[in-house]
Amino acid sequence: MARKERIVKYTDKELRAMQEHGESKSNWAQAAAMTDEEIEAAIASDPDEAGMVVNWSKTSVELPQPKAILNMRVDYDVLKFFRNQGKGYQTKINAVLRSYVDQRMHHDRG
Repeated sequence: MARKERIVKYTDKELRAMQEHGESKSNWAQAAAMTDEEIEAAIASDPDEAGMVVNWSKTSVELPQPKAILNMRVDYDVLKFFRNQGKGYQTKINAVLRSYVDQRMHHDRG
């Protein structure tokens, strides 16, 4: 039996227009006032999130622009690992670094 798709996509402009017209069912003021701990507790209590495991092989990361040019030394085996991933290996290296920075910034705030 095919699973019915429930995902709906909107642009940020469409979402803002919906909010301005009172069409949004989200309480954005309440969401903005939540602490990180309250957000984590809400996620943990959501049955749709139960047992969720991130599959890194299918994870995408939106990369910020512009890029800085950098020459650096890395361990040969690390570089070889990323090069073996094929075209776009530098983008993947940047995505890994971005993920680390985001996690550290989130951890240091909490």
